[in-house]
Amino acid sequence: MVECKRAWSDKSRFLIHHVDGRVRVRRLPGIQLLSSCTAGHTQAGGGGIMLWRMFSWAALGSVIVVEQTMKAASYLNIIADQLHPYMAFVFPTGNVIFHQDSAPCH
Repeated sequence: MVECKRAWSDKSRFLIHHVDGRVRVRRLPGIQLLSSCTAGHTQAGGGGIMLWRMFSWAALGSVIVVEQTMKAASYLNIIADQLHPYMAFVFPTGNVIFHQDSAPCH
């Protein structure tokens, strides 16, 4: 099976609060802004975390916490630190294809 000789990487960002910039309010006419009808606002989603990982049919790689915005230099550092050891361990013959997503930092 060809898929067995492929490895992928991906990153995901998880926000504490999902913020899409829209706030909807529906009240009956004549009702004031009661505290029971309002919600607080957390700027910039309240923070979050970005995770990166290698995976294949054979094994999962380590979960890496990305401390900063993923740019080309940080991506290459992660690849240098994680890709080669993962490939050497999971595919010792070296007969494997690495697929990366189409993120702009690549």
